[in-house]
Amino acid sequence: MIVIDGQKLDLEVKKFNNLEELLVKVMAEEPLKNRVITDVYVNDEAFSEIYPHQAEDIETEEIEKIEIKTVSVDKLAIDITRELYKVINLLLKGGKEVSELFRETNDFEALDMYQDFLQVLRDFMGMIGAIRQELNLIAVPHLEENLEILSDLFTEILDVQKNEDWILLADLIEYELLPHLEEWKKIVSDLREEVKKVAKN
Repeated sequence: MIVIDGQKLDLEVKKFNNLEELLVKVMAEEPLKNRVITDVYVNDEAFSEIYPHQAEDIETEEIEKIEIKTVSVDKLAIDITRELYKVINLLLKGGKEVSELFRETNDFEALDMYQDFLQVLRDFMGMIGAIRQELNLIAVPHLEENLEILSDLFTEILDVQKNEDWILLADLIEYELLPHLEEWKKIVSDLREEVKKVAKN
C-alpha cells in the first residue's frame, strides 16, 4: 500500500524493485508536480537516507506500506525564507566570534568554529540559489549582484585561509563579509515577499 498525504495511491509496492525506484515514479505523478517530499515512512517507521541512494538498497519485497508526506515548493520556499533571516543572525554572531578568536591567536578553537561558520555560509548561499532557481525569481532587487558579491567574498576567504593568515582572515570576515551580510536582511525580506507573490499565483 502506498499513501501520499493521507490519500491511498492506486499503485502496488511490489511493482517496483526497490524504494528509490518507487519514490522516483511516485514523484513523477501529476498530483505531485511542484511538491517536495518531507517525510517517508516504511512499514510505519520513519526513513531517511544515511548515505546517497540508500533507498536503492531497500528491496520492496520487505515493504508492506509506504507513507509519503509532501509540501508544495511554494510553501517550502516561504518557510525557508523565514529561516534565512535566522541564519543571517547566526552568521553575524558566529563571524564576530570567529574573528575575535583568530585575533586572540586561539587558532585551534577559532579553526573549529570557522569550519562551522563556513558550512552555515555555504548552506545559506545554497538555499538562496535553490529558491531562486526553483521559483525562477527575477524580480528581487539586487539579488543577482549580491549573490555574486557573496560568492566573490567566499572565494577570497578561502584564498586567505590557504595562506593561513588568520589576522587577515579575521579582518576580511569582520570588515567585509559581516557588513555585507547585514545588507542581506533587506534582500531576504524582499525575497520572502516575492516568494509569497509567486505562491499566490
